[in-house]
Amino acid sequence: MYPVLSRRSGGMSIGVNLNPDKICNFDCIYCQVNRTTASETRFVEIQHLLDELQNMLDLVLSGEIYTTEFFSTVPKHLRRLNDIAFSGDGEPTTYNNFDDIIGQCAQLKQSISQQYTDSNSQQPTDPIKMVLITNASMFHREHVQRGLKILDQNQGEIWAKLDAGTDDYYQLIERTAIPFQQVLDNLLSTARIRPIVIQSLFMQVDNVPPSDQEIQAYCQRLNDITDNGGSLASVQIYTIARQPAESYVTPLADEYVDAIVKQVTTQTGLSVEGFYGYKT
Repeated sequence: MYPVLSRRSGGMSIGVNLNPDKICNFDCIYCQVNRTTASETRFVEIQHLLDELQNMLDLVLSGEIYTTEFFSTVPKHLRRLNDIAFSGDGEPTTYNNFDDIIGQCAQLKQSISQQYTDSNSQQPTDPIKMVLITNASMFHREHVQRGLKILDQNQGEIWAKLDAGTDDYYQLIERTAIPFQQVLDNLLSTARIRPIVIQSLFMQVDNVPPSDQEIQAYCQRLNDITDNGGSLASVQIYTIARQPAESYVTPLADEYVDAIVKQVTTQTGLSVEGFYGYKT
């Protein structure tokens, strides 16, 4: 469990790590998780996770977190709890009891939110969202679909990864045995049920950015979703923000991020937002 000031959510976010063992079905070259070393924690103990989440919700909703040194400089307009985000050191939907943990976290969120609403807290009473940050590889599984339905009922948002337009580039970036078409099929089927957010990270690989042809193919993948009945709430274009495990991966320059945002907006007509990386 970890609190962060999220640049993409525009407020405070409480991260829930369902993969403390660092096991993931992707091995993205831009990931900051070092998978060459084993984690001391091998599994998620549900009651312990719920206790941690309750303590973290209390810390943020009460405002006590802003008395700590690390968060004392958070601007007042960002001192709001935007979401509980399921992400962490691996793909959260690979967790065997994904639907159960989503359901229990949703119940806890509802209970704590009501307590602070009733107590006239300084915390805004806007519903706290539940955000799933995912590579979309497991959406076809029944227990994952049940978990997504629970998210739908609890101010849920799905932020789904799409980092490529072609299979070759997908394999270069994601390094996974999961077929690209499986991800594309899952994105479409899920977006046909509810709007989803597409989050796409582009970078330099050995100082080479993605080609114009790759970005054009990426735009076509987005159009394939919307042309076939899928709904995309928005697209987030971003680049490396934290030092990745692979040294040959570096962030795009700000102007390159802007160029991709402009191209995607023009070719898809979608709502697109860009986020810059660290300076090399």
